[in-house]
Amino acid sequence: MTKFKSLLLILSATVVLSACNTLRGTGDLGVVIERATGSVKIIDSTQRVVLKQVNGLGDLSHASIVYSRDERYAYVFGRDGGLTKVDILKGEISKRVIQSGNSIGGAISQDGKLVAVSNYTPGGVKVFNANTLELVEEIPAVFGTDNQQSKVVGLVDAPGQRFVFSLYDAGEIWLADYSSGKAVITRFKNIGKQPYDGLITPDGRYYIAGLFGEDGLAVLDLWHPEKGVKRILANYGRGDKKMPVYKMPHLEGWAMTEDYAFFPAVGRNEVLIMDRRSWKLIKKIPVHGQPVFVMARPDGRQVWVNYAFPNNDRVQIIDTESLKIVKTLKPGKAVLHMEFTPRGEHVWISARDAGKVTVYDTDNFKVLTTLPMVKPSGIFFTNRAHRIGL
Repeated sequence: MTKFKSLLLILSATVVLSACNTLRGTGDLGVVIERATGSVKIIDSTQRVVLKQVNGLGDLSHASIVYSRDERYAYVFGRDGGLTKVDILKGEISKRVIQSGNSIGGAISQDGKLVAVSNYTPGGVKVFNANTLELVEEIPAVFGTDNQQSKVVGLVDAPGQRFVFSLYDAGEIWLADYSSGKAVITRFKNIGKQPYDGLITPDGRYYIAGLFGEDGLAVLDLWHPEKGVKRILANYGRGDKKMPVYKMPHLEGWAMTEDYAFFPAVGRNEVLIMDRRSWKLIKKIPVHGQPVFVMARPDGRQVWVNYAFPNNDRVQIIDTESLKIVKTLKPGKAVLHMEFTPRGEHVWISARDAGKVTVYDTDNFKVLTTLPMVKPSGIFFTNRAHRIGL
């Protein structure tokens, strides 16, 4: 073979190899949980297509995801205590560990080097190296004179290399500061009965825990944690009888606009609106059912609400200027989650029992795409990698 022919063969092989390994960014990618099959779908939110399915992620009946800073890796928190690192460019599992008996979610640190998981069984938080998934530290959520262990809920990342979380059984909020390399724990006791979930405001200043055992919310100012926890909206449902709660509201998607905070009322068919400066209730909006997610479009112009069983086939849209419901949609039975594209022109909505994800135009509410999936639930786009608390 001549040198010329050899060179041609090498060039041809290079072209073929390049074609098989097309470079792409991660900014318009995302992951959809298929809860019944222990799998996830990797999707392209620009083309509105499924790129690949990844199997073997265990029990995803209450799964959530955070992303690495470069948006390449999705950390999947499974209900079976599984922590799975998924490479969304290769479409495969990079690493998987079973770190507890029952976990409820997690967070990634400000510098992207630590992944924390909140656990029900045994109660507490485990912190892992984000690269290797090796255990860095365990924080048992012990309380009381007999060192009971509490379920941990509402785990979020906070500025200053910190994690914040709530203890459901203890009625406490803990602040874990990793700025010096090892956790320094500050405990805030007697914050209210049965905190069931928590959120952090988009600017990272306030951590807010919702209370299941009583009306009200608990607020911790992370700029001034020395001032302790403040209770707000106590007795907002005074005189009203709560209905049975079929699904706990989720606060992670709490809607924050410039002036207002919109959040679900526990055990009531209401969305509550609070003034962000005074933390006072200003309005109750009657809605179709018990709200689960109350989420703001990225520009704050709309708030989208989905509902618990048995009224879980609909989504309602609230105009944040008029504070009125302007549209009701029916994406299908058992709407579980909504996720806006980064600039809010589209919203993806999962309907578990209908077996589909529907993409809507948020301006005219028209259906753009419907993607069949197996029991879809959570939808998570990679722009979450650059948002506090998500």
